[in-house]
Amino acid sequence: MAQQYTAADGEILNATAARLGEQIAAREVSSVEVTRAFLDRIAAVDDTIGAYLHVGADAAIAAAERADAAVAAGEAASPLTGVPIALKDVFTTVDAPTTCGSKILEGWVPPYDAAVTEKLRAAGLPILGKTNMDEFAMGSSTENSAYQVTRNPWDTDRIPGGSGGGSAAALASLSAPLAIGTDTGGSIRQPAAVTATVGVKPTYGTVSRYGLVACASSLDQGGPCGRTVLDTALLHEVIAGHDPRDSTSIDAPVGDLVAAAKTGAAGDLSGVRIGVVKELSGEGYQPGVLASFEAAVKELTDRGATVVEVTCPHFTYALGAYYLILPSEVSSNLARFDAMRYGLRVGDDGSHSADEVMALTREAGFGPEVKRRIMIGTYALSAGYYDAYYGQAQKVRTLIARDFAAAFETVDVLVSPVTPTTAFKLGEKVDDPLAMYLFDLCTLPVNLAGVAAMSVPSGLSDGLPVGLQIMAPALADDRLYRVGAAYEAARGPIAP
Repeated sequence: MAQQYTAADGEILNATAARLGEQIAAREVSSVEVTRAFLDRIAAVDDTIGAYLHVGADAAIAAAERADAAVAAGEAASPLTGVPIALKDVFTTVDAPTTCGSKILEGWVPPYDAAVTEKLRAAGLPILGKTNMDEFAMGSSTENSAYQVTRNPWDTDRIPGGSGGGSAAALASLSAPLAIGTDTGGSIRQPAAVTATVGVKPTYGTVSRYGLVACASSLDQGGPCGRTVLDTALLHEVIAGHDPRDSTSIDAPVGDLVAAAKTGAAGDLSGVRIGVVKELSGEGYQPGVLASFEAAVKELTDRGATVVEVTCPHFTYALGAYYLILPSEVSSNLARFDAMRYGLRVGDDGSHSADEVMALTREAGFGPEVKRRIMIGTYALSAGYYDAYYGQAQKVRTLIARDFAAAFETVDVLVSPVTPTTAFKLGEKVDDPLAMYLFDLCTLPVNLAGVAAMSVPSGLSDGLPVGLQIMAPALADDRLYRVGAAYEAARGPIAP
């Protein structure tokens, strides 16, 4: 559990990001002091946790010094100016390697920053380092990283979720007050659920994907991770916004997310209609997960919300559709790693043709799960099978989006568990891809439809964290924060 570690500067480490931002703005503490405290924490615990692939101490301190100078001059760029952050290693950074957890990009330092990286820098958030992930964001446990295993701070024999287990583990181990993740099928929400942190998958297109190394372009979405709903709202407002460099970017406001979180924290949900998704609970779910979910629904009702059961019949087909659409897009996107332009190159000794160099490089550089998905996707897109597999999956995707649309005609948000079980043990499912895929059962429909969703801690089952998933219509992300903050306030602290 995160609370097992101690540090001399524990007051800083345990403070919320919102509180740290206030203290830095009031010059009660400097960004340099805060950043050094977290760097010291990383040095103390990350050999055990393995949350970070790269720690940029010098760059982080330099950014903290700039933040302190801006605060002193009355020019703080955001409420989070000076608050350090961990960045998933799928976003490009000009001053640090971007590997995507893959050997094929080992040591690659990009020539440009991702849009999210730019926004973090502009808002004055020092970047502590790059966090571990399943290779190219393909996995549910962070065991598919080519570099190291990340452990769950609540139980270091268990997984921290995936693919963004590094960002969630950094938060839960008090090695960062904020983090950035990406969510393709649950890679923000699922790690948040199993580490008792907060994670949000924003409406697709509201956070720029420029510089986010693509896994599946129609599903990928960067998003904020924090320890509280308010912290996550503050970070969400920093990274959101239209970007003409991303052709899928939406030129529309995301709403006042911080105000929604503060309104929700007051605890009144009168007039809010909440739908419990019938298809996302029941048989196959761990009893403790269901008990936690039922208790959370009762808390929402006690806060004045109207709760009804909602049926979304096509959600049961989400797993099959997702694992045809995603591999198909992976097959296309990862073709760029050809050993010709950047990254790893194997067999370049003059005795091999360009095609042979490509084949040797991909064999050495891609891990087993990435190869599996490339092969599935290539098959699904091949002549004679496209209509039967990829085409049919896209039709199912449309039906899932219609299920959401129909549900949101009668309710404001939907709720479900985030995962069917608590975190499983390291190595338990690594040789069983289908069992691993089933861990994302509850999160996949959201990505297929492009709507917004949040994971907020909802208690413990057998001493391990459980998450409540809240889902909202596209461009109604503020509803997540109102309901999430209200539930968080009602739930109170989660004790080990």
